[in-house]
Amino acid sequence: MADPSLADQFRSHFGHRDHLYGVLLGELADDLDAGGVTARICEGYDEVSRGAAVQLRLLAGIFRIVLRGDAPALERFYPSLGGTADPRDAWPAFRPVLERHVGELHDALAKPPQTNEVGRSACLVIGLFEAVRRTGLRRIRLLEPGASAGLNLNVDRYRMVGPAWSWGPGNSPVCLDTKAVGVRPEPLTIIERRGCDLDPVDASTSDGGRYLTSYVWPFDLDRHRRLATALEVVREHPVSIERLAASEWLDRQLADDPGAEVLTVVWQSITQQYWAAAESARVQEIVGAGRAQIALAHITMEGVPPAQTGGGYDIATQGPELALDGEVIARSHHHGPPIVLS
Repeated sequence: MADPSLADQFRSHFGHRDHLYGVLLGELADDLDAGGVTARICEGYDEVSRGAAVQLRLLAGIFRIVLRGDAPALERFYPSLGGTADPRDAWPAFRPVLERHVGELHDALAKPPQTNEVGRSACLVIGLFEAVRRTGLRRIRLLEPGASAGLNLNVDRYRMVGPAWSWGPGNSPVCLDTKAVGVRPEPLTIIERRGCDLDPVDASTSDGGRYLTSYVWPFDLDRHRRLATALEVVREHPVSIERLAASEWLDRQLADDPGAEVLTVVWQSITQQYWAAAESARVQEIVGAGRAQIALAHITMEGVPPAQTGGGYDIATQGPELALDGEVIARSHHHGPPIVLS
């Protein structure tokens, strides 16, 4: 089945106009169909797949303009900036900003979203517990393709909680309520952590922090708070992120044998949808070859969000799949909790 038109992808992402982004995507879709400024911004992107999430790239590009102070009249519409204005009144204020920044916003569409959502750590760690339980290996070399700024590589520096269980340092500024029932945490030690990305973000800089912030929905204040605290952690505990494609980087990393008592964990979250099919196949091939040489577990949290309505989507059937070596063990929201074990 062919993907819907770009305008319909915009409309269906939320499927309502109950908040700022729902309103904007509806207006942007109408403007796109009418051949307005949105059509100029999106020139050349009318045949893209849903997985490319062009709408998120555009919304983030607009948000960056606001965050750096170049569109002060729009701040009143962004709750994360203290705005309380009715989003239904937003479009007349936004359209002139789009007109002034056509080139910048067009360029923003070339970059896949860099959400680096730290809430996904709460899901990924459940896969890590299960990998430790199955292998009996508790010393972990953690490798993450598509790592963005590497926030999820600091997973052991975050506090995870759920009904009748907890894990991680009690004094961490990041505390993630997984809402996952039946989780059995495992003791483990991460002895090495590193990642790669085609366009890594330096979270130690104000520009890097602003870039990541631009991909967080401005009305989701909890996500903004946990991103801010995760940025505190990564600035105190920076991680190594190389500018390389996933397959090339993993081929190099898995060529090294960390020793018989170390479990190499390759994990990834909401990144495969941005890879070409050949790249995805190559990653699987490299991981398979590595598994024949060293103790290795592959943890994936992947899945393109379904078209939504005002009620969101059913996590238990439509949320991204958390899989360990291809076996689905849980589902979650695309931003992390709540998590439902399989």
